[in-house]
Amino acid sequence: MSSDSATLTLGNKVYDLSRKSGTVGPDVLDISKLYGETGVFTYDPGFTSTASCESRITYIDGEEGTLLYRGFPISQLAEQGDFLETCYLLLYGELPTQQQKADFDYRVTHHTMLHEQMTRFYSGFRRDAHPMAVMCGVVGALSAFYHDSTDISDPHQRMVASIRMIAKMPTIAAMAYKYHIGQPFMYPRNDLDYAANFLYMCFAVPCVEYRVNPVLARAMDRIMILHADHEQNASTSTVRLAGSSGANPFACIAAGIACLWGPAHGGANEAALNMLAEIGTVDRIPEYIARAKDKDDPFRLMGFGHRVYKNYDPRAKIMQKTCHEVLAEVGINDNPLLDVALELERIALEDEFFVEKKLYPNIDFYSGITLSALGFPTTMFTVLFAVSRTIGWIAQWKEMIEDPQQKIGRPRQLYTGAAQRDYVPISMRK
Repeated sequence: MSSDSATLTLGNKVYDLSRKSGTVGPDVLDISKLYGETGVFTYDPGFTSTASCESRITYIDGEEGTLLYRGFPISQLAEQGDFLETCYLLLYGELPTQQQKADFDYRVTHHTMLHEQMTRFYSGFRRDAHPMAVMCGVVGALSAFYHDSTDISDPHQRMVASIRMIAKMPTIAAMAYKYHIGQPFMYPRNDLDYAANFLYMCFAVPCVEYRVNPVLARAMDRIMILHADHEQNASTSTVRLAGSSGANPFACIAAGIACLWGPAHGGANEAALNMLAEIGTVDRIPEYIARAKDKDDPFRLMGFGHRVYKNYDPRAKIMQKTCHEVLAEVGINDNPLLDVALELERIALEDEFFVEKKLYPNIDFYSGITLSALGFPTTMFTVLFAVSRTIGWIAQWKEMIEDPQQKIGRPRQLYTGAAQRDYVPISMRK
């Protein structure tokens, strides 16, 4: 990492700020000593212009539409690899050898079962509880059952906790789904791969033999790869912030799940599907397109454009292909929502308004349709996001813990409240 300096002038004083360059991407100005030297803070709501950490995991170039995991393009990983290979890459920094992959797969596969007493947690929730509420509670409770992997100062315990989280999250999610719909829990099967096992636990029942469709399993695996990490987004930053206090990894991931639940973050694909339902039929699309173009109308097309990507979302290209593969496999060809989605997709890729503003269909647009076709209700969409993103959270948490420069997070503020004033007895207040 190379550096030179920049200067900041405050009044009649000039201060030197170290300028640092990463492997790729924009340079940053090191302002860590700014307050101590100048007595002022920077003001950056949402931290959109602030690098909160140094990371080697994920790189995004929103202008070019680039997403790299450890330097590898997302398209190559999704098309040529599988999810557990991506997990290994994010966790260890390199793609595994054949022997390393076999060992990693074995360790994950043989940690998928939950402590049997944890099944009692589910019966404590109302039957109509949102699966994300259940996920927050159950994941947070893991630290009460796995005491041998909560010492964050021990590298071995950190790795055991990492493997456990990757392995058990699909089981926790599938059990939340089964409880939600009133069906018995299905235990994981060690003879199935990661994605196939998850589909089995979600859709199998004890009284009927269930065979996982390999096309759908591959689609699920691809969805997980595409959602595995996305740099310092809100939930990842939450995990890092919680971890900076020394909290155990299970608590940190539970915090990430809570943040992901927000509709502006993990709930975007559910919002996109709800929008398609609101439009209803193809003949109503012109009305909603007109509303989307009207600056005075609060309506917005969900699933189009992206806060980070000012070009085509690289994940959306793969998700588009996956979506059409799933739809063809399950034979959905008379669904009005699908008709609406396909027509909206065509318009967004051709209409001058959308092209000029770069409002391309993003991953949430396609993933909502795909997950619905796989058989999941919208309440499970964010849960599936959490299952996929767990590896990213764990990798980012582990990197933060092992960073000698890390310290407890403590954002500053611009205080605009009342200045100091004196207490007035209640009898004298007007």
